Amino acid sequence: MRNGCLLSALLILNLSSFANIRLPDILSGNMVLQQQSSTRLWGWCEPGEKIRITTSWDNRTDSVTGTRDARWQLSIPTPAAGGPYTITLKGWNTIVLENIMVGEVWICSGQSNMEMSGSWGLPDVQGEYPACATNAIRFFHIPRTTSMAPQDDCKGQWTACDSNELKKFSAVAYFFAKKLNKELNVSIGLIESAWSGTPAEVWTPPELVNSDPELKETAARQKPSNGWPYLPGYCYNAMIAPIVSYTIAGAIWYQGEGNTVSPEAYGKLFTTMIGSWRKAWNKDLPFYFVQIAPFKYGVPNQGSLLREQQSASMRLANTGMVVISDLVDDTTEIHPKNKHDVGLRLANWALAETYHKNGIVYKHPAYVSMEIKGEQIRVRLDHAPGGLVVRGNSVREFSIAAADKVFYPASVKMDGNQLIVSSPQVKKPVAVRYQFSNTGIGNVFSKEGLPLAPFRTDDWTAGSDK
Repeated sequence: MRNGCLLSALLILNLSSFANIRLPDILSGNMVLQQQSSTRLWGWCEPGEKIRITTSWDNRTDSVTGTRDARWQLSIPTPAAGGPYTITLKGWNTIVLENIMVGEVWICSGQSNMEMSGSWGLPDVQGEYPACATNAIRFFHIPRTTSMAPQDDCKGQWTACDSNELKKFSAVAYFFAKKLNKELNVSIGLIESAWSGTPAEVWTPPELVNSDPELKETAARQKPSNGWPYLPGYCYNAMIAPIVSYTIAGAIWYQGEGNTVSPEAYGKLFTTMIGSWRKAWNKDLPFYFVQIAPFKYGVPNQGSLLREQQSASMRLANTGMVVISDLVDDTTEIHPKNKHDVGLRLANWALAETYHKNGIVYKHPAYVSMEIKGEQIRVRLDHAPGGLVVRGNSVREFSIAAADKVFYPASVKMDGNQLIVSSPQVKKPVAVRYQFSNTGIGNVFSKEGLPLAPFRTDDWTAGSDK
């Protein structure tokens, strides 16, 4: 009898020494998986342990064996949008993931303007509370975390949208998802990975910053803060690296204020960061971002120079930028309260470019070229098919200069999608600027209702204007 008990105890002890299947937090019940894709599942287990994975949408069972590093990974095909579904994983233990939806998944990142939620007292969000509860929009919020080395897991849980969750989640991302859900009629999964005040360096793999002399030098200008990290890679390692195996549709980004200390290098840094994320996901991720709003920065033109770098970043394929200067009512506040229209404009980029929906107005009027004609400069714009309109009695925020680089306020006439710019104080004009200051808010729009993006036709030292 004793021998039998001892044998049973040894058997139980031996079985308990095997590691259970473990999953990263992002693979859990309530998640949204990217539709019609090869989606990766991964985790940890006993070396050599065989794991069987069954998906309820097709009752298919696949298997994978744990590696000597106690890891496993398997790609599964996902169907067209639908659900709810379950995924069952069986090894030494059994895990059942329930209430899974298949739809579209987007990562939402940046600094405070992406992080802002209903808890910030945003009127547009508070108005959503009574009717926002829906299983069609799911949230995964990654808490603020840093690391000196890339991590393979992060804390968080998938939740369905309701008033309590919306109070804590990105307002921009929510309005983005609400629009996508309405137009596509599929579930939308949002992964929020944002941190107030952070410069783009912390969201970029450190080796890419430190190996580039210019980026390394400008990163060194970032001043330590008690509120956020500033060293390259610290957020990437802890808040991006753990989820790069999770299949997503694309990314939306609202950041830039934290890099106004070195605006001239932002374009290079930003496109380097985008490239690194695309390499990590092994996908040409659509990347749609928000141009920073007018704000009373301490150094002249540092905001306008960063906006210029953001505009130039659209030369990178599969990117898009929304202009929000018209959504600002206080240039002494770095956090504009209107997040509803920001989210809609980002969604329109995605609907048109990623989901190929027709008839959507999403590109802002933008400078293309100029031609000097006597005492006037004719400016040609793109993305204003119906022409231009002025909101107000007269055009604001245009200036013009001769070769002496002294800018004077300009008068403007409209001719279709072109502008005729002049000033009686400038007889031989060579350059035009529009909304090229920290706090300037222009009032030229396409007839479709989108604001003209800030621009300048010169490449002079930006502080040279009087």
